Amino acid sequence: MNEFIIFWLVVLIGSILVELVSLGLTSIWFAGGAVVAVLAAALGAPLYVQIILFLAVSLLLLAFTRPVAVRYFNRERVKTNVESLVGRQAIVISEIDNLQGIGQVTVGGQEWSARSYAEDGKIPVGTVVVVTAVSGVKLIVKEEASVKEEAPGKES
Repeated sequence: MNEFIIFWLVVLIGSILVELVSLGLTSIWFAGGAVVAVLAAALGAPLYVQIILFLAVSLLLLAFTRPVAVRYFNRERVKTNVESLVGRQAIVISEIDNLQGIGQVTVGGQEWSARSYAEDGKIPVGTVVVVTAVSGVKLIVKEEASVKEEAPGKES
């Protein structure tokens, strides 16, 4: 039975080391399963019981604690690159016309291709718009006035 205890301890230490290197909540769940399997091996449980306990505890920890842990650890995540543009104001520098597939805006001194949130939308040069989303390499924008006037649950 000692070889099974050693095996589960190796799995436990390996899971912890992988977690320390990745810091991505990838293998910590298996460390919990390995702890239970070590205890089962120490109590003389057969190998199949140890394996079932390892898998069951690991999967239960993954299913019930991962969503909470991800929410807790990602709470102060700072948006970077293009995702930080959503919600910011932009100025139209080349008329936006969805039917022709043209249009450009500047945001923070950078030029971006853009299209209107409204499918048949046209937005003239000089209009202040708000970035509502990013689709590929194009910003989806809405005129600032329509964003402010829009009632909840109602699209313009």
